[in-house]
Amino acid sequence: MTIDGHTVMVPVHTSSAARSPFVARRPALNGLSVLERDGVPVAHVAFPRQPRFYALSTFDGIPYWKIATLHGRDVLATTVLQECIRYTNRRTQCQFCAIGESLAAQGTIARKTPEQLAEVARAAVLLDGVKHAVLTTGTPNGTDRGAAVLAQSAAAIKAAVALPLQAQCEPPDDFAWFARLRAAGVDALGMHLEAVEPDVRRRAMPGKAKVPVSYYLEAFAAAVEVFGRGQVSTYLLAGLGDAAESILAMCRTLIVLGVYPFVVPLVPISGTPLANATAPSAEFMRSVLAPLSALLREARLLSADIKAGCGRCGACSSLSVFETA
Repeated sequence: MTIDGHTVMVPVHTSSAARSPFVARRPALNGLSVLERDGVPVAHVAFPRQPRFYALSTFDGIPYWKIATLHGRDVLATTVLQECIRYTNRRTQCQFCAIGESLAAQGTIARKTPEQLAEVARAAVLLDGVKHAVLTTGTPNGTDRGAAVLAQSAAAIKAAVALPLQAQCEPPDDFAWFARLRAAGVDALGMHLEAVEPDVRRRAMPGKAKVPVSYYLEAFAAAVEVFGRGQVSTYLLAGLGDAAESILAMCRTLIVLGVYPFVVPLVPISGTPLANATAPSAEFMRSVLAPLSALLREARLLSADIKAGCGRCGACSSLSVFETA
């Protein structure tokens, strides 16, 4: 929903949401609503209308919303491969990941073909004014780690419609994939660290933690050479156990490399091992985002300059609000 001009992602299917003192009343036909805290009105908010492309289906009967969805106000998002080599084994699964939940609930399909993605992307641009798109994927192997399928998807979308694209995957085994992704039409790249401290990484993402932070840093440096400063980003999930200073120390390293550190609060998702975890407090998030935003402004590495993707959207974190404060 949109509050004071900033669109935010609000978790609703979580235990913490059930305990929240905030309630948004049923919106009017124009999407406007009143946000209350303990029954007291505190703000006017707006909800996006259902995208028009959601009403369409492919020739073989797959609804467009199972192929890609609207995020934020104007972002098309899809998980190209809704399966991951790490997910089916609790010893390797990222404890916060819900990639299999929406598939089990039949809210999506396991594999989106390049042709399907191109069809939906074109409709989303024409019917709903989508401005950029995020292509992420489960990790299919230990080599290219999804870069190949993302390159195929990007090339098909760019052949159908002029839409800035961010691709997201783990660092591939061969950094030549960065140039291949760029040639396929990818404008920005996300490779997500999620956690920083060694013990936190091993606990929260035991399989992914086998790819060391040092390798991520090498990959970041190589990717920045291809995509440019500020067009490579990484998620850092506050609330997994990393200390605020550990997160900020990593952010300083990333900024020097030209990588945008997108710090996002953990959302404990139903059906995952961390479903009952406690989300980070507002105070903890301020202790990270306020100094981080100052570092980003000083380095002139801002979300508004990212061509496409999560950092530009900003709905999953209030970091961009701190940047302009």
